[in-house]
Amino acid sequence: MARPNGRNRGLKRHKSPEMTVASKQSRKNGRTDRKVARSPSPSSSGNSSEEEPTSSVASEEIVVHKEPSMYDNLLRTLGSSSDSFANFYKRRQREEEGKSDTEEDEDGHSTSSSLSEGENESDEEGSESSDNVSDRSNSMEADLQKPTQSDLMEQSEEDETENDDETSDTDQEDDLEVKGQIDVDASKITSSFNDHLGHKLSKAEVDDLSKKKWKFKWEVPAVDISMSKWIGTGECFLKDVDSSSGYDLKHKLYKHWLDVYKKAGGNDFHSSRQRRFFTLCNSYRDILHCNKKPFYLKGPEEDSGVMDAYIMHALNHVFRTRDVVTKNEAKLAKHPENIKEENDEGFLDHGFTRPKVLILLPLASIALRVVKRLIQLTPSSHKVNVEYTDRFLDEFGVGEVDKNELSNGVDDGETSKSQKSSKPSDFQALFGGNNNDHFMIGIKFTRRSIKLYSDFYSSDIIVASPLGLITKFGEAEVEKEKDVDYLSSIESYMQRFMYSCVVTVQNWSHVNTVVENLNHIPSKLHGTDVMRIRKWYLDGYAKFYRQTILLGSFPNPDINALFNQLCVNYQGKVKLLTEYKGVLPKVLLQVRQVYERFDSTSIVDASDARLDYFVKKVSFNKLSWYIGLQNGGTMLFISSYFEFVRIRNFLKSQNASFCMLGEYTKQSDISRARVWFFEGKRKIMLYTERAHFYHRYKIRGIKNLIIYSLPERKEFYPEIVNMLEGSENMTCTVLFSRLDQLRLERIVGSTASKRLMSSEKSIFVFC
Repeated sequence: MARPNGRNRGLKRHKSPEMTVASKQSRKNGRTDRKVARSPSPSSSGNSSEEEPTSSVASEEIVVHKEPSMYDNLLRTLGSSSDSFANFYKRRQREEEGKSDTEEDEDGHSTSSSLSEGENESDEEGSESSDNVSDRSNSMEADLQKPTQSDLMEQSEEDETENDDETSDTDQEDDLEVKGQIDVDASKITSSFNDHLGHKLSKAEVDDLSKKKWKFKWEVPAVDISMSKWIGTGECFLKDVDSSSGYDLKHKLYKHWLDVYKKAGGNDFHSSRQRRFFTLCNSYRDILHCNKKPFYLKGPEEDSGVMDAYIMHALNHVFRTRDVVTKNEAKLAKHPENIKEENDEGFLDHGFTRPKVLILLPLASIALRVVKRLIQLTPSSHKVNVEYTDRFLDEFGVGEVDKNELSNGVDDGETSKSQKSSKPSDFQALFGGNNNDHFMIGIKFTRRSIKLYSDFYSSDIIVASPLGLITKFGEAEVEKEKDVDYLSSIESYMQRFMYSCVVTVQNWSHVNTVVENLNHIPSKLHGTDVMRIRKWYLDGYAKFYRQTILLGSFPNPDINALFNQLCVNYQGKVKLLTEYKGVLPKVLLQVRQVYERFDSTSIVDASDARLDYFVKKVSFNKLSWYIGLQNGGTMLFISSYFEFVRIRNFLKSQNASFCMLGEYTKQSDISRARVWFFEGKRKIMLYTERAHFYHRYKIRGIKNLIIYSLPERKEFYPEIVNMLEGSENMTCTVLFSRLDQLRLERIVGSTASKRLMSSEKSIFVFC
C-alpha cells in the first residue's frame, strides 16, 4: 500500500522491539556515508545551515566533459555568487548526463535526510548555546513557559516514532488531524493563508488599488466594545465563522492556545475577545482598531485579548510559511527537475528575504510584554530551547524587579506602593519599566527552539521601535555595505499605536518613514533562491499583499492618513467606529469652561489661524489675560511643540513675563520655573502636552487656564483643569476649530461635538 502524503499524528505508530539503538545508529551512519560521498553545494553567502530555514539541493560531481555553451557560462557566472544558480546549473548538468529515475530518487532521499539532519544539528547547537546561559535565565522558566519534564518525555517518544527523512509538520498534516482524513492532496487544502498569498493580481486590480479609494459597504456591532461597530470593504466575513476547523489555525497552535486560555480561567473560547479579533486578523485585511484601552489604564487582563489574537496570527503565518517551504524542499530533493518548469508556480514560496512579520512598539518595556507573551503562546514542542533569555531580560527588563514582579509584563503594584509615588497609577504602570525607545531584535523559530537576537536576515519576526529602524535607515544611507533589505518581504506589519500617546509624542513621522520603506525590491540577493521567489514580489506588488494591523486607544489625523494612504492590501480594510461619552464629568471643580471656535479653511492654514485668533481675540481682549499680566497665574496648555515655539516667540516680542515647562527644558530650569510661577515672579507659564505626558507635574498657582490646543489624550483634559483647585475666580478658555473634531468628541462627547461643529454660534459654555 502506498505511503500517504502526510502522516496522521492522531494515529501513533508503536515502536517495534527490533528497533534497537544499534539499528538506529547504523541507519544514521548509512545516511552519513551517502552524505559524504556527495559533493557539497557551492556557496559564497557565508551563512551556515543554522541560519537558513532550508538547505539547497546538493548534486553529484560532473563526470562527463562537454564544451560549455554561452548559457552554461552565464549559469556558472551567476552560480559563483548564488547557491540557487549553482544548484540549478548542476541539476542541468545531471539531466544532460542522463541520470535514471532510480538514481534521482536515491539522491533525493539522501538530500531529504541531510536536510532533516541539518535542522537537528541546528537544534543541537541552539541547545548548547542555551546550556551556557547563567542561572538567572533558568529562574525565568515560569515566565517564558518552558516545557515541563513530561512535555520533553512526550516529545522524545514522538521523535522516536517519526521517520528520519521527515522534517516538520506541514499544513496538510495539521488539516489531517482536524478533519480526520488520511490521504489528501495538499494542493486541494484551502486556508486563508493559501488563498491570500496564492491570489494573482491583475493589472486592472493594481491600478484600482493605486487610486486608494475605499468604499465601506458593511457594518457589524462590536460585541465587546460599547458604542462601537466594525465597518469594512468587500464582503462581510464576521457573521459565519467555522469553529470546527480550529479557526484556520495550525492544530498545535490551536490546542496550545485553548490550554492557555483555560488555565487563565476562560470557559467559552468561541465567544471570547481573543477569538473574535483573531478572526479579523485571519481575514488578512488591513485593520484599524482605534478604541483599545491599554494595560496601563485597565490592567494586564484588558490588553491580553487583542495581544493574544495578533500574536497567534503572527505565529500561524510564520509556521505555515515554513511548512510550505519545507514541504517543497522535500519534493525538490526527490525530483529536482520539477523546478525547471517555467509555468509551474507550485514551488514559488519565497520572498526576497526571510523576515515575514514586523511588530513596531514604542518602548522596551512594552516589547518585553509582547515577546514574553509570544514565547508563552508558542507550543512547548517548538520551544525546547529559548536562547539568550538572560541577555533579553537584561536589556529589555528592569533587573530583579522584572524577574520577580513583572511575570505578566507589568508591575503588580507593590513596588509602586512602596515608593509612595504621587504620580497617577497609569503613569507608574507605563513608565515603571524600561523606557528605552531605541531597540530592535530578531526572533527566529526552528523545529525545537526559539532564538532571540538572531540575525535580521535569518529571523522570522522583527520587533523594533520606530527610532531603532530609523537609525538603521540612516546607517544604510551612510555606509554602502549596510542595508535594510530584511524589510523587503514583510507580509504582516503590526503597529501597536495602542500606546499612541507614546508614539505621537515621540515622532509620528518615523512611523510613516518605516511603512514607506517596507516591501522595496532589495539591492542585493542575500542568498535567496531566485527560482522560487513569488511572482508578485518580482512584479513589485508586495505592498498590495502586506497586511497592516494598527492598534490604538484613539484615532487622529496622522493615523487615519497612514491607514488610508499607505495601507493598500488587495483583501480590503476593516476599521472600528466609536461614539464617545466625553470626560467632562471627571472635572471635579465648578469652573466655567468656555469653548471658542475659530475658522480654519485647511490643515495647512490651521496653525496660522489659531495663532491669529489667539493674538486678536484672546490675548488683548480677554479680562483673564489682563489679570494674568497684572497678578500672574495664567497658564497656556499647548499640545504641539511647534505651536509652543510660536507662542514663545510671540510672548518674547511682547516683553511678557513668562516661564516655560516643555519636553526639552532642563530639570533645574523646570524646578525654578515652577517656583517662580507659584510665587508670582513669572506671570505666565507655557506647558506642553509632551511634558505632562512624561512627567505629570502638578502646577500650583494657576488662576486662569487657556487651553491653546486640545490634548490628544482625553485623560489629560480633566487632569489639567483640576489644577485650578484652590484658586478664586478661576477661568478656563478652550480654543478649537472644525479640524479638531476627533479630539473634541473624545472630551465633550460625540453628541456635543456635533452640536459645537454645526452651530452658527462660535462660543459655548460647559459648567
